[in-house]
Amino acid sequence: MSRPIFYGFIFSLIVIGILTAWMRHDVTGIPLKPGEQTSAWLVEAKVDFRAHGDEPVLASLNLPAHTPGYKLYFEQTASPGYGFSIIESDGARRGEWSRREADGMQTLYYKIQIVPDPNPSSESERPPESSLEVFWRESDRIAAENLLEEAYQRSSTPQSLTREVIKLVAETNRNQNAELLLANHSRPHLLEKLLSHAGLKVRVAMALELEDARRNQELIPMIEIYADDEWVVFDPVSGEQGLPSNRMFWHRDGGSLIDLMGASGAQVNFSMLEQRVPALELARAQTGDSVFDLLSIHHLPIEEQGVFKLLLLLPVGALITVLLRVLIGIRTSGTFMPVLIALAFLQTSLIPGLVNFVAIVAIGLLLRSYLSSLNLLLVSRIATIIVIVVFIVGLMSLIGYQLGFNTGMTVAFFPIIILAWTIERMSILWEEDGPKEVLVQGGGSLLVAILAYLAMQLEYVGYLSFNFPELNLVLVALIMLMGRYTGYRLLELRRFHALESK
Repeated sequence: MSRPIFYGFIFSLIVIGILTAWMRHDVTGIPLKPGEQTSAWLVEAKVDFRAHGDEPVLASLNLPAHTPGYKLYFEQTASPGYGFSIIESDGARRGEWSRREADGMQTLYYKIQIVPDPNPSSESERPPESSLEVFWRESDRIAAENLLEEAYQRSSTPQSLTREVIKLVAETNRNQNAELLLANHSRPHLLEKLLSHAGLKVRVAMALELEDARRNQELIPMIEIYADDEWVVFDPVSGEQGLPSNRMFWHRDGGSLIDLMGASGAQVNFSMLEQRVPALELARAQTGDSVFDLLSIHHLPIEEQGVFKLLLLLPVGALITVLLRVLIGIRTSGTFMPVLIALAFLQTSLIPGLVNFVAIVAIGLLLRSYLSSLNLLLVSRIATIIVIVVFIVGLMSLIGYQLGFNTGMTVAFFPIIILAWTIERMSILWEEDGPKEVLVQGGGSLLVAILAYLAMQLEYVGYLSFNFPELNLVLVALIMLMGRYTGYRLLELRRFHALESK
């Protein structure tokens, strides 16, 4: 592979890894840093009414269906003795409480938790088939047409017409037409009739103003018109266009908030509380149909997630090993044995892991020196060492347990086969090159393992490797880039120290 193609490939891996991780963050909402928290609102609707006692009770409450700017995290009810179900029809959601017998004052609770949605979905509701059919008394009809004519002259679009009508109705010094109409209609109902009379598709939506630690709040009416293939929101008092960031729609279907059978005197009050919740938990709970959600490790069973959490740390250890061997020049016993040792340290913790490793290798070397005098074949010798290592591991686990060190029981995480081969290689190295070389390679292996462990146990490293596994493409690119290095290693430069002194 030519140099330009190679470096282009390396650059592509880095770009793909970083871009994919950013897209996962943007689509699923998984934060880029551990411990991040986001704002969430706990909203509770309290329904009070008086049951008649002589007939079954059915209470139907309009529930949030589509809340632009917010996502519904969870919902629950508290209604002892009542059956509860959610009925969905034509985009509207209603919660129905039912009970065969009830008497006196009754209280029902419906609670939701909502979180801000940084990527709100586009409005999916269809417009009504036609405008609302309006009926006026003759005097009201004349006043409405005069008021609409005045607003029509000041406007050019459905949005501007809506703003002008709201201004005329809300002005402090209203004209006689507005005063006459308001005497017989509430403001939201009047605006709905006026705009429908003007040929607009309009509805009254009910919104809730979010303010921390507020109680006994009521819904606020909002005016919506369908223009330019979307629903446009207006404040019926100020005429401001758009839904304020501190308001959420409770229902928008134009239906009643509460319907009762077998009871009377219904009152609905709302309370709310702002909370701080872990952003990662919210992202995990809010699954979608994107490719990142479908292929997420978080959908695996917990046991398998734990396995992957360790496996995805191996590329970090491999990168540290390549860096120390290729650029620094540290010699190790085996190519990637330090990575496996570092992985074992993650289970045993560093100090107990070091003690166990050094003890097992030291005892194994002593026993291996005896096996050398028996002139066994290689396969038999390695198999014997494996059995010996298993006995040593079991013995150290029992000793650790008796001494009250729980970490002694986790020594089994050490790769038995790798330990056996390490003992065999170090024994041959001792015979051929002497104990100094054994100490150099053994100490180098432990040094690389310790540095790899320190990198792998960092919270931020573990968080990114597990939640954004595509970042391993960046590590692969860096490893391949170091694989093309053919210059002097850092530890080899000491050979030129004599020339420097001259």
